[in-house]
Amino acid sequence: LAGVLSEDENWERIDYFLAHVVPVATANRVRLACHPHDPWTPPGYRGVTRVLGTVEGLKRFVSMHESPFHGLNFCQGTIGEMLDDPASEVFDVIRWFGTRHKIFNVHFRNIKGRRLSFMEVFPDEGDMDMVRALRVYKDVGYEYMLIPDHVPTIDARDPSGTAFAFCYGYIRGLLDSL
Repeated sequence: LAGVLSEDENWERIDYFLAHVVPVATANRVRLACHPHDPWTPPGYRGVTRVLGTVEGLKRFVSMHESPFHGLNFCQGTIGEMLDDPASEVFDVIRWFGTRHKIFNVHFRNIKGRRLSFMEVFPDEGDMDMVRALRVYKDVGYEYMLIPDHVPTIDARDPSGTAFAFCYGYIRGLLDSL
């Protein structure tokens, strides 16, 4: 443990960083895509409150130093891990960030469970309706990448390659079906 880091101090550091980086990114037309804290942890866990581990924290984050070049690497699995009922709540979260054009990249992955009790699974096995999620991304005008992020462990000759191939094929199939 390196010491206690309060929520206020965490936000001060984020503000300092964004104040210096967002104007440079904006001037150079480089999109900054922050990945949420993964997984959510209770406030003060091991002396640190991970302020980017809640939807409210992410909303505050993207509202600081407003710029069309300041947004999120929207990890749908991580967002699901923050929610009490990801199966019903994730769509409103996608809409909130998507309508504000704050989603720059999507880690299109799924979980079974909820905050503090989840398991990462293949996109077709989890609690979040990935077809519905894809429709919401389309409705908010999201036009960038959908990628698996990481995949569950499987038993195969090339476990990672096989699992990623399935996930990419699943995503391609969903896109084609829309």
